[in-house]
Amino acid sequence: MAGLYEKPSETYAKKRPQYPKEWFSMLAGLTAGHQRAWDAGCGTGQAAISMAEHYESVVATDVSEGQLRHAIAHPKVRYLHTPEHLTEDELVSLVGGEGSLDLVVAATSIHWFDIPLFYAVVNRALRKPGGVLAVWGYNYEIHPFEDALHGQLYPALRPCQDPRAGLDMERYRALPFPFEPVGVGAEGAPADVDIEVEMTLEDLVGFLNTGSVVTTAKAKGVDLEAVRRDALKRVEEEWGGPPTVPRKLVFKAFMLAGRPKC
Repeated sequence: MAGLYEKPSETYAKKRPQYPKEWFSMLAGLTAGHQRAWDAGCGTGQAAISMAEHYESVVATDVSEGQLRHAIAHPKVRYLHTPEHLTEDELVSLVGGEGSLDLVVAATSIHWFDIPLFYAVVNRALRKPGGVLAVWGYNYEIHPFEDALHGQLYPALRPCQDPRAGLDMERYRALPFPFEPVGVGAEGAPADVDIEVEMTLEDLVGFLNTGSVVTTAKAKGVDLEAVRRDALKRVEEEWGGPPTVPRKLVFKAFMLAGRPKC
């Protein structure tokens, strides 16, 4: 998985949407303590720096060294590389030990994980009672261009998609989530949440270029230009102004949160 994000990591840091601050305030209100949190699969730290506004310390981990090289520095965030060979015991120790975490977040990343291993670590590392796990994602459902991006572009890219990304494209409805609901979705029924951003057309194209499917297609020698050109021509026609002028876009995201079951 790490290789899918090594090359576009600098662009990833610049072009991926920022998560709403309200999400982190809401999650902080669900945890009993606010000492330590873990951002799993942190990428360049978009979630970690917002978590740091509510927790005394944040450990942020990723399998991609390229992503971590471009991570956003913050005095309360400690970035750590997690090679794929780490064991459950090693991961629990790395993130702080048994019962050490108030919040664990996997922001647009859990579909890449060894999910049973991740859940085993989470169940051991979260405080009981009071600890919370939250996972969320988004895909090409970007309003008001869902038809062009999710309806036209994504089906053309699907043959190049890593199978693990299918969970994200299906809005985590098939994601196992064996945790006690806390009012933010439940297994099989994630909560719908929005990410509102201001983007130019260039920003949107830059975001699309950070997708793992683009990296995979290039590695396979698949020419995506014709596919993207047709879809983006439609977006440009519907943009409603010069492509250099930002406009509001809404990423139709989805979230699950829960506590370890007793």
